[in-house]
Amino acid sequence: PVTKHRRKQLLKSALSGGEESLQQRRTQESRRHLLTATCSRFHPVHSIRRATLQQVSRIYVEDRFRLLYCEVPKAACSNWKRVLMMLGGRAHSIQDIPHDMAHYSNQLRRLDSYDRAGIAERLRSYTKVLFTREPFERLVSAFRDKFESPNSYYHPVFGRAIISRYRANATGSALKTGAGVTFREFVQYLLDMHRPVGMDIHWEQVSKLCSPCLIPYNFIGKFESLEEDANFLLHSIGAPDNITFPDFKDRNPLEERTSSRITREYFSQLNGTERQKVFEFYYRDYLMFSYPKPFPDLH
Repeated sequence: PVTKHRRKQLLKSALSGGEESLQQRRTQESRRHLLTATCSRFHPVHSIRRATLQQVSRIYVEDRFRLLYCEVPKAACSNWKRVLMMLGGRAHSIQDIPHDMAHYSNQLRRLDSYDRAGIAERLRSYTKVLFTREPFERLVSAFRDKFESPNSYYHPVFGRAIISRYRANATGSALKTGAGVTFREFVQYLLDMHRPVGMDIHWEQVSKLCSPCLIPYNFIGKFESLEEDANFLLHSIGAPDNITFPDFKDRNPLEERTSSRITREYFSQLNGTERQKVFEFYYRDYLMFSYPKPFPDLH
């Protein structure tokens, strides 16, 4: 484990040495300032509240490097879990960690598994990390992953309910398997105040998943500058040189990664009113993390 003194030296070096580090430092200050200002807008009366277990349930803990990472699905969370496992000495190579091991092996501990004192101390003293992604793009990525590829959970649980509620004259096969949900049907479900099935972390707003107005994140990274942000963070916490952020795609690796172009293609299937409603659904995420309006007719 890196000593406290060495960690301070590395952090000082990362934050003060070189033009790239200086730019990253300024970027982080700007992102934190915007987040604070946006939170003040929606919560003008400041009150110190203790985080509930639910509010810290998506946060993963790496004690050796004193790191807290809030999981945002479809924003490179699989690779972040791999990195956490490497930092904790639970694997020898990032490439050797398959998707299911990263997500279901129970080798990573969540913050809500600690007692109240342990939660409070880690929130106070650890580096708190959050990575975001453009909301429309994250939504399309989730839809493609969960509904356009075979899935033994999302098709029968979400797909069947969505087709039953939003598709007129659905075939018996569609109602039985839940396969073939369209993007418009998925958006109808997302916007329905009385959803036939509940919300899911893959399309829940980041403002709800990670409680950024309650938890003071030290580092706000973006999927759009993932490699640069992630490796700067790893350097700043004193991660070993052999641990760098991976860029491989392990889910449906042969499919093109969801991009702004692909996102526009999916949203072109909706009318202006539907796009506006989705924008309003993710409005706080757009404000908090400084993403521009994805369509010019949105307001």
